[in-house]
Amino acid sequence: MTDHSATTVFPPRARADFAASYPEGPHKLAHTLGHHPLLELEALAQMAEALPERSVEYNRGDLPLGVDGKPGATGLSIGETIRTIETANSWAVLKNIEQAPAYADLLNELLDEIEAPIRERTGAMLKRQGFIFVSSANAVTPYHFDPEHNILLQLRGTKEMTVFPAGDSRYAPDEVHEAYHTGGPRELRWDDSFLSAGNTFRLAPGEAIYVPVMAPHFVRNQSEISLSLSITWRSEWSFAESDARAFNKLLRSTGLRPAAPQRWPGQNRAKSLAWRVLRRMPGIS
Repeated sequence: MTDHSATTVFPPRARADFAASYPEGPHKLAHTLGHHPLLELEALAQMAEALPERSVEYNRGDLPLGVDGKPGATGLSIGETIRTIETANSWAVLKNIEQAPAYADLLNELLDEIEAPIRERTGAMLKRQGFIFVSSANAVTPYHFDPEHNILLQLRGTKEMTVFPAGDSRYAPDEVHEAYHTGGPRELRWDDSFLSAGNTFRLAPGEAIYVPVMAPHFVRNQSEISLSLSITWRSEWSFAESDARAFNKLLRSTGLRPAAPQRWPGQNRAKSLAWRVLRRMPGIS
């Protein structure tokens, strides 16, 4: 655990706000991470080039809010994309940065600071992971959802993230959740009528946002390059929700219309256990 008598990245007010809102309330936080040698563009380019291919994703930045599946490649390598991000008109994410020991240490230092309220509400911090986003000016990250509890720290540039209510089938249909948890994409169908229901957070360096599990969102970068660090974790509750979604897909395939999983603090133990048993059986995935 982190000694809070030492210097911390999340100030006391930020930790208090997080404890009051976790796990279901999206909210802004302050942070003091600032400039860090591991987060300079050249260091990130070198790390990206050393990551497995499955751990990097990069594409055009001038995308619409809604896309049908994964966008196409730009023709640049990941190293070139990061080194020339000011002119590349691209968006890149480095996934599972904890594969590099120095980045794993940084990730754990940050997550240790907020571990206490997490354990109190949703239990042990499982599957700690980190992601780094490098974006050209005006780049768009299309409408999607993510399965992790997530804090996104803005380090350079300014962006706007628009977050929609988690668990509301109007913004992410149950069938799309079920497909995602059985191997489908995380991108969502966008409709301009959704916009009025979104909560837009403007993030400048020194600011962060907590995004609840599976809360739909999109991101618009502003008029300069952007660098963000996403620190994430899973909980037993989030895994149970994922399993319940997968089990619901199986039920739906038989002609049933299953109820959506419960959001926290509701539990989904029965469906989760059923899916964990079934997926060990031949022919079930």
